[in-house]
Amino acid sequence: MAISVLHQVTPVAMLHWHNAFQNLYYLPIVFAGLSFGWVGGLATALLAALSNAPHNFATWTTSPNYAIDQLWEIPLFCAAGALTGVLAERGRRQRAELERTTNRLTEVYRKLQDNFDSMKRAERLFALGQLSAGLAHEVRNPLASIAGAAGILQRNLRLGAKDGECVEIIAKECRRLNNLLTHFLDFARPRAPKYQAIEAASLFDSVLQLAAHAAGRQPITLRKEVDAALTPFEGDPELLTQVLLNLLINAIQAMPEGGEVHLSAIPRDGRVLIQVRDQGCGIAARDRDRIFDPFFTTKETGSGLGLSVAHQIVEQHGGILSAEANPDKGTTFSVLLPVDHERQNETYNHTGGG
Repeated sequence: MAISVLHQVTPVAMLHWHNAFQNLYYLPIVFAGLSFGWVGGLATALLAALSNAPHNFATWTTSPNYAIDQLWEIPLFCAAGALTGVLAERGRRQRAELERTTNRLTEVYRKLQDNFDSMKRAERLFALGQLSAGLAHEVRNPLASIAGAAGILQRNLRLGAKDGECVEIIAKECRRLNNLLTHFLDFARPRAPKYQAIEAASLFDSVLQLAAHAAGRQPITLRKEVDAALTPFEGDPELLTQVLLNLLINAIQAMPEGGEVHLSAIPRDGRVLIQVRDQGCGIAARDRDRIFDPFFTTKETGSGLGLSVAHQIVEQHGGILSAEANPDKGTTFSVLLPVDHERQNETYNHTGGG
């Protein structure tokens, strides 16, 4: 419109200025093609021709050749707008495709990195499992002999108080070492899950009953919540009880001054999401990536195998065990499990797993 006004206010005799003004129309036409594609470029070209129509009519009688040249330039306007728009759209499509390719490559790289980390973890676990199994068998027999000898001494009524206390320490430490060896064997040679239909509510009841004994006299509130839309899912109830009980005991131990532990189950994208949320001291950010590593523990008396065994059991079920900090305080452990074990295996085999 500004260019058309310049045409109107400039005397008709100054044709060199009118030619310059005519060429200025290409600027908004090219800009529209770059910004809005060929439709915008073509529409702007037609609008430019319409805006210049009064000037063409004014010069038709005095300079007909000039007016005819102005009319012939309208197809050039349209061609410039359409061509610029087509090239701009092609460039945008190429940039979008490049961005999609970049995102796919980034996702592939992330998956490769995750697989690489999983392979390294699997190698460590395999070596550790072999070592644990060998140590367990080598240590268990002499440990049983020591425990048996301590039991014989305890039955000797002639022991003094100090001697009896020492023998009790021996027996207690033997039991603790035997428990640790049991964890070793569970970690080194986990049994295969025995799948059956599981009701989340029934599973929670048995786990909370066991966890209540672990809480003892601590002011701990154990609360469960099962979504009404959740259907039975397949799993090994004994192994999953071991996983949830381990998570609940950790949550209870993280709250020495009391609090609430929330155990919940909801359907999530065709799977079952089980969460254990506590109000404890939480997990330091630097330790969050290591909590599932064997023998890593922040407890003075912990073996560092509880979460490793739980992680291994969840993986055997085709699930994922993860931990994240709560917005206020405490930690939430999430167990994501498939509903149908057979369907999970078919999906895994179809995608090339093995």
